[in-house]
Amino acid sequence: MKEQAVSFCQKGSKKVEPFGNNEEQNFNVSSAQIFFFPLLFLFSLQPFPGASQASIHETFLQCLNKNLNPSDQNSSILYAPTNPLFPTVLQSHIRNKRFNNSTTPKPTLIVTPVRETQVGAAVLCAKTIKIQLKIRSGGHDYDGTSYVSDVPFVILDMFNLRSIDVDIEHETAWVQAGATMGELYYRIQEKSKIHGFPASVCTTVGVGGHISGGGYGTMLRKYGLSVDNVVDARIVDVNGRILDRKAMGEDLFWAIRGGGGASFGVILAYQVKLVKVPETVTVFRVEKNLEEKATDLVHRWQLVADKTDNDLFIRLLLQPQIAKKNGPKTVKVSFISLFLGNADRLMSVMNKDFPELGLKKDDCKEMSWIQSVIYWADFDNGTSVDALLNRVPKGVNFFKRKSDYVQTPIPKDGLESIWKKLMELEKIGLVFNPYGGRMSEIPESETPFPHRAGNIFKIQYSVNWNEEGIEADKKYMDMIRKMHGHMTPFVSKSPREAFLNYRDLDIGVTRNGKDSYGEAKVYGVQYFKNNFDRLVKVKTMVDPENFFRNEQSIPPVSP
Repeated sequence: MKEQAVSFCQKGSKKVEPFGNNEEQNFNVSSAQIFFFPLLFLFSLQPFPGASQASIHETFLQCLNKNLNPSDQNSSILYAPTNPLFPTVLQSHIRNKRFNNSTTPKPTLIVTPVRETQVGAAVLCAKTIKIQLKIRSGGHDYDGTSYVSDVPFVILDMFNLRSIDVDIEHETAWVQAGATMGELYYRIQEKSKIHGFPASVCTTVGVGGHISGGGYGTMLRKYGLSVDNVVDARIVDVNGRILDRKAMGEDLFWAIRGGGGASFGVILAYQVKLVKVPETVTVFRVEKNLEEKATDLVHRWQLVADKTDNDLFIRLLLQPQIAKKNGPKTVKVSFISLFLGNADRLMSVMNKDFPELGLKKDDCKEMSWIQSVIYWADFDNGTSVDALLNRVPKGVNFFKRKSDYVQTPIPKDGLESIWKKLMELEKIGLVFNPYGGRMSEIPESETPFPHRAGNIFKIQYSVNWNEEGIEADKKYMDMIRKMHGHMTPFVSKSPREAFLNYRDLDIGVTRNGKDSYGEAKVYGVQYFKNNFDRLVKVKTMVDPENFFRNEQSIPPVSP
């Protein structure tokens, strides 16, 4: 069993580590402000003036029926807090226990459509009763923005909309937003052993949120991101209309491929372009600690990881640990790889570009691409591909994630300072994900995702914990913020870039009021760089009254 990164992606029975590798400042705040999230979520919400939850439920149901054909009317898609199943439906797609306690504000209603027309009606009804609509496809957003709010809200949960239609003849697939990436991988392998899709390592991630935020996986050096392989989409707009690419226009189609779909509408489905994979791929995992010249190896990795063969992806997982029982602290570095080819060719590439690692043929495991998906998702050896259909991750706990990009190799003395900080904090893990290849060939403006050429690798910061309560939250949040602060000299600047799919409310929020543009620009330029203003223009065009909003959404501007 391999060590896994993000706790809610763990499938096995091994002990959960306190940090991880999966899976994505200019904002100055006081110590009081820095805990605005998630502490604002701890305050109880008052009912709507003059309206009880029961009356809201009844009003919403009447509105749905008014906007639907009789064949589409279905009261069972609504869950009010009085429904015994309400807690189960709410909690089944919460992946971070920081946002799942007795004082966390709960939605006034959960809508679980089973037909696309019901999504459009739900949008119109939320507008009618003037309530915030939160859109959830898998619940893996790191800071809970799809299912928590500090104002009264309704959750539109897409988990019932998860059909997948794979067309091998045309090498495409239509996949609905509520499907998981594991389900998509499974349906592809049913039809072909030489096709795949470049997307999440974590197989329980929902398609809607993952792709609309960019979509990151181990084949990005060969094929780019998920959004680089999207050819069409279906979306419900603010007027309840169902639009495909032709109907929505190229500006909106551009925006929902990396700009976050929840700012512009409700993603119903994406049509994705399948990619070719060889019948045999190869994986390896080599671990080194500081006593085994890990510093030299990490420094060398920075010089080759983004320049080597595009078929090769080598991720680094960096973890503080005790070298021996009761011994001194050290840092363990795991070199984890996917190679789109056999072991012999992999050895040829490694001996040419990275001989310092000392990779041996015995370290390599050949397998099919779908088996590599199982391997990277951290299932036990020999696990059936049927496990990809499991939508419920194990090991859900409390966690926080942050991200950075590195554009200049970190010198050895810089790496040594990082090791010192990791050992001091003890609970923080880092993941280095290499770029280069196809990522460097696509212009920054091609999609809203701008982190292309010039970036050597992306960093994910991770901390997991099991203790409940505000004190534990503060303790571990302080840890990861200290680590993030320590990395300032080594990462991108002006702006300090961040990855939208690693949602991080620390870098700024908007209250969606009069200064929404100014507030949003703080985080917007970090997520989108020069693409932020184009996203604002699209938002202003398609949703000028800012119905689709959250704590880090794209704002419209006044005429």
